[in-house]
Amino acid sequence: MILLTGGNGQLGTELRHLLDEKNIEYISTDAGEMDITDEQATMAFIQEVKPTVIYHCAAYTAVDKAEDEGKELGEKINVAGTRNVALAAKAVDATLVYISTDYVFDGTLKDDEYSTDAQTNPQNEYGRTKLLGEEAVEEILDNYYIIRTSWVFGQYGHNFVFTMQKLAETRDTLTVVNDQFGRPTWTRTLAEFMSFVIEKKAPYGIYHLSNDESCSWYEFAQEILKDNSNVTVLPVTSEEFPQKAKRPQYSVMSLSKAKDLEFTIPSWREALQSMLASL
Repeated sequence: MILLTGGNGQLGTELRHLLDEKNIEYISTDAGEMDITDEQATMAFIQEVKPTVIYHCAAYTAVDKAEDEGKELGEKINVAGTRNVALAAKAVDATLVYISTDYVFDGTLKDDEYSTDAQTNPQNEYGRTKLLGEEAVEEILDNYYIIRTSWVFGQYGHNFVFTMQKLAETRDTLTVVNDQFGRPTWTRTLAEFMSFVIEKKAPYGIYHLSNDESCSWYEFAQEILKDNSNVTVLPVTSEEFPQKAKRPQYSVMSLSKAKDLEFTIPSWREALQSMLASL
């Protein structure tokens, strides 16, 4: 049996659709069914279900709120919650798939890609709590996959693609930062990789998964709105667009470990077009 946490979120919903297509049975949970911040409740639920695989998609992802008003909640969900899920996974000998982030890196690496064993140094609260979640998984379990991803978009839930489209409805000019570089990730590609590592019995450990090729947020926005002639996208610096949480200037992660498994990764442009076509 497969268990999903965060089953109603952006990634969890995508994963449910994929498992449905594959006719794979699963139990999907959200906070209402299993509160991962409650250690006893989490242990009791997972011991009753006895899953062989847990896809841990639940997370606190409000990056700016995590700096102040959401700091305590981010800690409870991303650190304590992940620890609780890992302890319960160990109790039933389940394989855990934990989704992490490029924000575990400080973004100071230039002209190279972050490897899976590169030095971590998160610069914001979200990255810090996700790294502590990684460390809990590594400390408690032997049978785990930590999958770091970045710039996630998809057809379910709030994300940069929908934000740009919505803003373009009411504005004729948009400004987007052009000095932060990374790799966009379609939830479909990520869900397929999560399923792939389980099916292929890939070696346990840390993987990076996003769509191929990199860009700035400005280039990403340009591609999203390229067919909209009513709006102009202009580049600005991070200084001109201050945010509470510091973002990595450069968080391009190496995909070589995922590619070595012979997993096919479309470019972010191909993924974006596929996602927009599916709407």
